[in-house]
Amino acid sequence: MIGETKMAKDLDKIVVVDVESTCWDSKPPDGEVSEIIEIGVAVLIVGDKICEIEDNVGIIVKPENSKISKYCTILTTLTQSQVDKGVSFERACELLKNFKTKKRVWASWGDYDRVQFYNDCKLYNVNYPFGKTHINIKYLFTLVSSLDKELSMSQALKSLGMDMKGTHHRGIDDAFNIASILGDLIVDIRR
Repeated sequence: MIGETKMAKDLDKIVVVDVESTCWDSKPPDGEVSEIIEIGVAVLIVGDKICEIEDNVGIIVKPENSKISKYCTILTTLTQSQVDKGVSFERACELLKNFKTKKRVWASWGDYDRVQFYNDCKLYNVNYPFGKTHINIKYLFTLVSSLDKELSMSQALKSLGMDMKGTHHRGIDDAFNIASILGDLIVDIRR
């Protein structure tokens, strides 16, 4: 039909991602770089009047060029022994295919996760596991809420009257919380 185009993306679900990476309280030790150590995923079903979280998983990734610092463990609760049992970054990217990350829109709180994925893909010479369409939920939240400045995820939850689920700075839990914020925004916009 004239004017009818095939959608490039599956818009029924949005893949919300949150990564945790190796980090230090100051400069990284010589030879070490920040690498993804956890990929949290929450799949948000986008319905007409309600949004629901369908899947929520965490993928632990074993870093190859850095170690877990004491600071990183305090922040994320992840230990060196936990990440040593993780999958390679390449395998983690393969696992993301289960969520149709090339076909679906993906989202994260801010731009950090997108940039960290680009950096790690380059570091490991792995294909980027996502399509081109990324939603920066922090920016969207700021815009929709008519705020003068961006809020942290925990501040956004509080402003919406939502309780934080799980442990902050764990990818699996942060992805769930971020998906909850996005679901609330979508429902609110559609009213």
